[in-house]
Amino acid sequence: MSELDGKVAIITGGGAGLGREHALLLAKMGARVVINDLGGSAAGEEPARKTVEEIKSAGGEAVAHFGDCADWGATEALFKTAVDTYGDLNILVNNAGFCKDAMLFNMSEQDFDAVVRVHLKGHFCNMRHAAKYWRDKSKAENAPVYGRMISTSSEAFLFGSVGQPNYAAAKAGIVAMTMGAAQALFKSGVTANVICPRARTAMTSTGPIAAMFEKPESGFDYFAPEHISPLVGYLASPRAANVSGEVFVVWGKQISVVQRPTVGPNFDSDEAWSVDGVARHLGDYFAKRTPVKDGFAVPAM
Repeated sequence: MSELDGKVAIITGGGAGLGREHALLLAKMGARVVINDLGGSAAGEEPARKTVEEIKSAGGEAVAHFGDCADWGATEALFKTAVDTYGDLNILVNNAGFCKDAMLFNMSEQDFDAVVRVHLKGHFCNMRHAAKYWRDKSKAENAPVYGRMISTSSEAFLFGSVGQPNYAAAKAGIVAMTMGAAQALFKSGVTANVICPRARTAMTSTGPIAAMFEKPESGFDYFAPEHISPLVGYLASPRAANVSGEVFVVWGKQISVVQRPTVGPNFDSDEAWSVDGVARHLGDYFAKRTPVKDGFAVPAM
């Protein structure tokens, strides 16, 4: 038996790029896969349909669903497709997204709203439907369920990508929302974790970062998207039952576990704060620190 035999997985943005790699691996591990993609036209549906056929040709089970991952009704239909087709839902991989980069002083309201909607609301809609399904099932059966929630964020949330005020903010929100889901659902048998992939995809193939993700002429391809999916497969598996509320950076041959937020120095006053009092307590500390102007410390590539 394969590790995920009998399990049912939904993958948003599963027709191409990282989503396709996740779908192929989870199917290889035995999961029955529902591939969500926006589609919208015959040409737009081709990648998802091709991935479904690839899974079926290898002996797996998969079905495509076309709809907006950030639309409430479309995501309800997506979950109905999973349960009606395969009888259950066990794994949710939120992967869909896109970028519209610009400096803060140049960004339009439309580009901010569009990116936050697809990334953050897209995660919310699917996480909410999954959370309700798993909580209701756990209560009805009076026992924990098998639930795995995997969110896709980015190191942009850590480093405040200066040309991505929409994307970085959405990715920060995804982390916060997933941490809340981990706490709310663990007693129901559900884990919730976040991956921050570095990979060559449609999102990284244009703009100022594209050169960094180019495929090498020879040697190991560190940014190949297939290097990301093994972490997704692990987090979706029974072996990760005790892994929840974690954030991972993954690329090439490296996985980093992001440290949980910690509180820094405390400054206590003997009396109620005044502006002068704050200046006295904080002045020396910040005099020795450098303002953020050229980015936060980034791990070596």
